[in-house]
Amino acid sequence: MNRSTVIVVAPDKFKGSAPAKEVAESLTQGLNSVLRSAEVRCVPVADGGEGTVDAAVSAGFARHSLQVTGPVSVGVEATWALDGSHEAVVELAQASGIELLDPNRLAGTAATSRGTGEILQSALESGAQRIVLGLGGSASTDGGAGMLAGLGVELHDSNGQPVPDGGGNLQHLAHVNLAGLDPRWADIEVVLASDVDNPLLGPAGAAAVFGPQKGLASDQVPTLDAALGNFANLLAEAAEREWGSTAGKYVRDMVDHPGAGAAGGTGFAAMAALGAKQRRGIDVVLDFVDFPNALRHADLVITGEGSLDEQSLQGKTPVGVGQAAAQHDIPVYAVCGRSLLTAQQATQAGIDKVFALSDLEADPSVSMSQPHRLLVQIGQQIGHTLIAETAQREGVDRV
Repeated sequence: MNRSTVIVVAPDKFKGSAPAKEVAESLTQGLNSVLRSAEVRCVPVADGGEGTVDAAVSAGFARHSLQVTGPVSVGVEATWALDGSHEAVVELAQASGIELLDPNRLAGTAATSRGTGEILQSALESGAQRIVLGLGGSASTDGGAGMLAGLGVELHDSNGQPVPDGGGNLQHLAHVNLAGLDPRWADIEVVLASDVDNPLLGPAGAAAVFGPQKGLASDQVPTLDAALGNFANLLAEAAEREWGSTAGKYVRDMVDHPGAGAAGGTGFAAMAALGAKQRRGIDVVLDFVDFPNALRHADLVITGEGSLDEQSLQGKTPVGVGQAAAQHDIPVYAVCGRSLLTAQQATQAGIDKVFALSDLEADPSVSMSQPHRLLVQIGQQIGHTLIAETAQREGVDRV
């Protein structure tokens, strides 16, 4: 390849198999073994779920760790990231993620988002002035009440006793006190990295749509939905008492706002109490990894994720990366464990070629357990493809 050839490798994680950084490094190893003079730029990314903090660290943010409350009130070690411009990246999945639970023992109505609030408070105390909060992969459906409790908000029952964590217990909530919320939050920009546009309540809300995925039985959905509604009403009343009638109306409006149902309603609490604004997850990540700069003079972008399917088309990493590359007329190759997209769907999504590990290894268990070897091979395959394409264009036998 010509020395001027620049390849940007920007994959998401292969869930359950390899984090994004390992995917990028394996592909790069394969590319470099074939294209010895090409410049390969590794830019691991994420879409707001697991791996968002890792993407920030790969982009130069400093990693911070602390013990926080996990989704079932057991302590977990969580990390977040901060850069020199006082921008922080917090990943809900680190503290309140479903991956922290035994898949056979999901917490349903008992799971809490409290640990996410504890991380946010740590970021605030460390001087963060802008905070990206990735909402993917949550275990809880508590309307973000736990997150607010982690930030100092008091939740009491009719006897003046603290309401235990978990969305189910919000049916006993009688009073919300916002006095303990740090006043500095009024000056902090909070950006929610999320693709969910569901409201908090109702048939399209957090309990009905996402609750069953988190261990909720169908007959528990109406009760939990009502409990979330109770929390929202009392939070609005508290906002009106503490901050005025306009604030109370704002909180009520947030119940139906697109994205309020994200992460079991954590989107609602972040919007209502912290003034958070939501953006598509991959777009937020591409901003803080400075993806436009990585694309300078690029000739090819390689992206991907574990499964390339119709869900990918809803703004997930491959499509988001592809759209960013398309603005500069840069071709895009996607690498995945398996692809369920037709060639037409891939093309319409801005993906020029798809390379699947399943084409090299038919056994999914082998593909999941040995991604490095297969990704190196895919990198080599892409390298040879580029050599052949260049030779065809230039009419020579080799590049």
